[in-house]
Amino acid sequence: MKTEGIAAEAAGGAEATFVEKDIVTWDDLELLVKQLARQLGGGHDVLLAITRGGLVPAGMLAYLLGYRDILVAAVAFYDDHGQPGDQPTFLQFPADPLLRGKRVLIVDEVWDTGTTIEAVVERVRLAGGAPTTAVLHYKPARSKVRSVPDHHAVSTDAWVVYPFKYGR
Repeated sequence: MKTEGIAAEAAGGAEATFVEKDIVTWDDLELLVKQLARQLGGGHDVLLAITRGGLVPAGMLAYLLGYRDILVAAVAFYDDHGQPGDQPTFLQFPADPLLRGKRVLIVDEVWDTGTTIEAVVERVRLAGGAPTTAVLHYKPARSKVRSVPDHHAVSTDAWVVYPFKYGR
């Protein structure tokens, strides 16, 4: 992983601020997912990927851990400029019977504020599932929720740039 700094232009012509960025290559991504897979070790009935960022790591984990039962939670919280909304909006979520009584591995790429993944965890619990969370990057200083990820590969406060976020 390569760390860079960039000067981010502040709104309204204010002084620019320095933003640290972690640039994740495809090779880095493979190592991060393998690290997460070693922590997890299996034992889940279904994998639940949070769109959009969790799709690629979830697919890689599914291959490494041998999971075939993969579900998707389409959740919108951040806009295309990285700004959060008031609350996560569920665009698509698995029906309760698919989660009830199941050990559900919830995968996303990053735990920033934690708001999105916490909302997904709550929906899984309401459906009768037992959630476990796994993310590549955990940002403890930015988290706005009480919970923490059950599993994460790296803790950072930097802006993380993933190879699968084409054009970002």
